[in-house]
Amino acid sequence: MFSNGIESVIAAFILGVCMLGGAYLVSNSIDGVTDQIPQLESAVKNMQGALVAGRGAPAAAPSKPPPRRRGPDPDKVHKVDVAGSAFKGPQSAKVTLVEFSDFQCPFCGRVGPTLKRIRDEYPNDVKIVFKHLPLSFHQQAQGAAEAAEAAGLQGKFWEMHDKIFSKQREISPEKFVEFAGELGLDVEKFKKDLKSPQVASRISNDKKQAAELGVTGTPGFFVNGRFLSGAKPFGEFKTAIDQALKNG
Repeated sequence: MFSNGIESVIAAFILGVCMLGGAYLVSNSIDGVTDQIPQLESAVKNMQGALVAGRGAPAAAPSKPPPRRRGPDPDKVHKVDVAGSAFKGPQSAKVTLVEFSDFQCPFCGRVGPTLKRIRDEYPNDVKIVFKHLPLSFHQQAQGAAEAAEAAGLQGKFWEMHDKIFSKQREISPEKFVEFAGELGLDVEKFKKDLKSPQVASRISNDKKQAAELGVTGTPGFFVNGRFLSGAKPFGEFKTAIDQALKNG
């Protein structure tokens, strides 16, 4: 773009010279124009020098886009601590499927039927573990995680889990208390437990572990330590589970 601009200036300058020459021919004489030629040649040479310098100047390096945040390496076996987390399936199952989830995430709600199918097709081989990763831009996600853990202190984590996901678009602090009543919980204890250190600790530990593993979005899964990102179709889970069973 720079060289094109200089060439345009030179062309305009030469055109002006020609017009000036024509004027002199009409009003004075050819000798008058001839007297100006050395100065004109010098000016043209100066412009040509600027043009060459412009062509030789290195182009500015394009700005690099910010590096993309990467999730856990799917080819690596990660160590995921599941102690104290709610789970479904045999304690000693050959395959442990860990889910990092957000109760307000639509994709987490969408993967529910897939997880149920996994439980149905692998009743003795797969343990499904739930871990909390409430995302900051979901205003009700933290409260929902607290509601599930508070219900868990009365033995009804999964009942509250299912209730929240079934009413995902309606959730609010008032709804959590309403759900507790519908599930037959001691509502006063539930309300007290919502902000208890025990509940807060379980959720913060899950969030800390997600950060250490590099999980930044939901849902995120680990199948015997191997990472799967997003609400994958059943076939992809099946492939990962069958491979884990084969590996022992």
